[in-house]
Amino acid sequence: MKKTQLLIIDPQVDFCEPTGALFVPGANEDSKRLGAMISRSKDMLDDIRVTLDSHQPVHIAHPIAWVDKDGNNPAPFTVIGLADVEGRDAKWTSANPAWRQRFINYVKALADGGRYVLCIWPPHCLISTVGATVTAPIGEALREWQDTFAMVDFVTKGSNPFTEHYSVVRADVVDPTDPTTDINMGFIRRLQEADEILVGGQALSHCVANSITDIAKEFGSEHTKKIVILEDACSAVPGFESMADDFMKSAKDLGIRFAKTTDF
Repeated sequence: MKKTQLLIIDPQVDFCEPTGALFVPGANEDSKRLGAMISRSKDMLDDIRVTLDSHQPVHIAHPIAWVDKDGNNPAPFTVIGLADVEGRDAKWTSANPAWRQRFINYVKALADGGRYVLCIWPPHCLISTVGATVTAPIGEALREWQDTFAMVDFVTKGSNPFTEHYSVVRADVVDPTDPTTDINMGFIRRLQEADEILVGGQALSHCVANSITDIAKEFGSEHTKKIVILEDACSAVPGFESMADDFMKSAKDLGIRFAKTTDF
């Protein structure tokens, strides 16, 4: 009998609702479609795994972490590259002088092999705030599913203040002192138990793209073909649509399939 898992990436208020700190246009409708699919198809779902962005207010990708020579913080969506942090005339430096070299090393690591340069985001999905909670259309559907005597596997990421953690599998830059930023093989093994893995959530350009890319890398071709992206249940961050398009093309090349929530 086919075993189906549903993986929902970061279905949180800050991403999915217009009042959220980092609202992804389209995410509210994505969430309604995904919630309806869960309610409609709950008998066919053997496992549901939900990732949760879980940040500290002080975080390397939040404005508070950086200052210019006048003590001003960068505006959200400021991009900080290596040229902005090196030398005596650096445009940006760590707000905590003790972290200056660590921040330079991080930006350098991104320049040497990261998927992105450092982008400063509005503070979002802060631990213990409403913005970090699961948006209602999905949260209510998850409760219905749990009432069938099932348990959702909630997986947090992003609590380390010194690295971005777009992917559920690993952080952008692994902190050698923090094993939670390295490859989450336990999570990979749980996914591999499925015959089919349906994936939706936010945002297609960042956390969805990175998570699926890393899952496929650890899976190998044998298991990658199990992945099905629910293309009407994930949207891109505005301004990053081309990255989402590039990811979708690469996913097709890997043999990943595509479907809509209404197919289930």
